[in-house]
Amino acid sequence: MGKHGSIVKRITDIFLSIVLLTISSPLLLISIIAIKLNSKGPAFFVQERIGYNGKPFKMIKLRGMIDNAEALGPLLTQEDDPRLTPIGKVLRRISIDEIPQCINVLKGDMSIIGPRPEVPGIARHYSDEEKRVFSFKPGITGIAQVNGRQTLSPAQRVRMEIEYYSSANIFSDLKVALKTPIIILSNEGNI
Repeated sequence: MGKHGSIVKRITDIFLSIVLLTISSPLLLISIIAIKLNSKGPAFFVQERIGYNGKPFKMIKLRGMIDNAEALGPLLTQEDDPRLTPIGKVLRRISIDEIPQCINVLKGDMSIIGPRPEVPGIARHYSDEEKRVFSFKPGITGIAQVNGRQTLSPAQRVRMEIEYYSSANIFSDLKVALKTPIIILSNEGNI
């Protein structure tokens, strides 16, 4: 949390990622076992996303869809997406599938709070103005995740993110961090 690129933000990201991974490790283990028992394929889903300065990186999540789901459907999850597994629906409902992204934070690819990293197929169509979102390290949660989440179009989300992160600070990020569990528990904006 804090100003983009600051040492305070990086130290906070590392500390919070270690704490989140440690606290959630029993839940992650149970989730991994449930995924493996429920469907064929790996427990983790690794997908290329576009991050800071427009550079691609591999984002890590728990797999909530059938194996090879990307080849069978649209880039983005749709409402009532038939590719979601029963376990995947539960994981996504309470955002457990996002926890492995703490590994991306530790690697420096992501931050705890920042713009949502986009898939290359959508990011390549961004206007020059929308590409400004790549000036900020992507986050696990952020302003769009607590203000509309998946109900926002990519264009709406990017506009919101550019406006917010251009002047974000430790206090505004703290508000986002405190609002995130409320949004997750209410399932607001999730499809």
